[in-house]
Amino acid sequence: MTSGTARRRCALVGLGARAQLFTEALTGPYADRVELVGFCDVNAHRMAVHNDWLGTSVPAYPAEEFGLMLRRERVDLVVVCSVDRTHDTYIVQALEAGCDVVTEKPMTTDADRARRILDARRRTGREVRVAFNYRYNPVHSAVRECLAAGEIGEVGSVHFEWLLDLRHGADYFRRWHREKANSGGLMVHKATHHFDLVNWWLGSEPETVYARGGLFFYGDEAGRRRGLARPYARAHGSPAADDDPFAVHLADSPVLTSLYLDAEHEDGYHRDQNVFAPGVTIEDDMAVLVDYACGATLTYHLTAYAPWEGYRIAFNGSAGRLELLVEESTWTRPQARSNGTSAVLHGAAAHDTAGRTELLLRRSWEPPRELKVATGEGGHGGGDARMLADLFGDPVPDPLHRAADATDGARSLVTGLAANRSFRTGLPVRARDVLVV
Repeated sequence: MTSGTARRRCALVGLGARAQLFTEALTGPYADRVELVGFCDVNAHRMAVHNDWLGTSVPAYPAEEFGLMLRRERVDLVVVCSVDRTHDTYIVQALEAGCDVVTEKPMTTDADRARRILDARRRTGREVRVAFNYRYNPVHSAVRECLAAGEIGEVGSVHFEWLLDLRHGADYFRRWHREKANSGGLMVHKATHHFDLVNWWLGSEPETVYARGGLFFYGDEAGRRRGLARPYARAHGSPAADDDPFAVHLADSPVLTSLYLDAEHEDGYHRDQNVFAPGVTIEDDMAVLVDYACGATLTYHLTAYAPWEGYRIAFNGSAGRLELLVEESTWTRPQARSNGTSAVLHGAAAHDTAGRTELLLRRSWEPPRELKVATGEGGHGGGDARMLADLFGDPVPDPLHRAADATDGARSLVTGLAANRSFRTGLPVRARDVLVV
């Protein structure tokens, strides 16, 4: 998103844990191209924590002064890391102020908000980039190259299974994501990554979606039925949570203490809610069937309570089959009081029981062949670092077209939004009845 050698003036809105990826990049390797000139959040303490970590004094503004920050700090680039349901508010306001935008996924949480963003982008002519770091994972790039080269011919179907383990999966049910009004549910907040990958791999878009999903494992009713429920609303200060393997103890982690526990006096947000307490309105087990414009079909399943973490993907083509297996953890240890970050800062590093990655090409009438792919260091198989370089570094040619714009962000939402509607109605949903991109 940079042009020439001029330094861009960047502000970041939403200073939770994910923001650290961007603040460290903007004040570190990309400080010669982008100047971080403003923080904005509903919580002043969290902004102060980031300044303390960075050793900086970036001007901090409350959420209601977002527009003032843009004007006063002469911002021309905004990075949005706030709660999902607020993305459109900041994106549209930034575009109308003449700024370009980088937004965390999902771009937003419903069709009306997506239309607002698309309309503002067209009206202003400014740029929106969605931080789909999975596109930059080397093994995912290798999949796109293989399919584009016609190694398995025309793709007829895709099977995609994503497993979240009991540490990572449970975390969506401890924090604000547990309310669908905030996150759109896992079909939007999490699966937007996966639906974007399929759109990108196939070079196509969804036409019809049918889905079934529900709350099978987490929540108060399931917890009582299986004897997993404990009598506490949040873990901090609750003796009933001391030996609960599903509890996260903020006080055991300096990072979580700084960002959340010490910040509660300002906004009352509890980062450590009981996953088996009332108030969960999202699903934890979801199955989706999608018809694509190119003629391929997708069968997709997301499970948020698995004993191991990773994913399996298979592409069936007219000339063969391509299979990808990624094991991010081979099993899940119970949460320990001395290891309070293991369940909540997922993505920055591999699990302590990390497995393997295997990409296998099975061409018709030929023996199977493993395609070796070198993965990178850091989060998401090196995808985070590559994405940051594309967003903030020197422009370089990218024949894989990994950069995702607002149109890609909206198309990634269509499948999840249609799936949410299908959950409610029990009927197939046409994509164009949800959102025309």
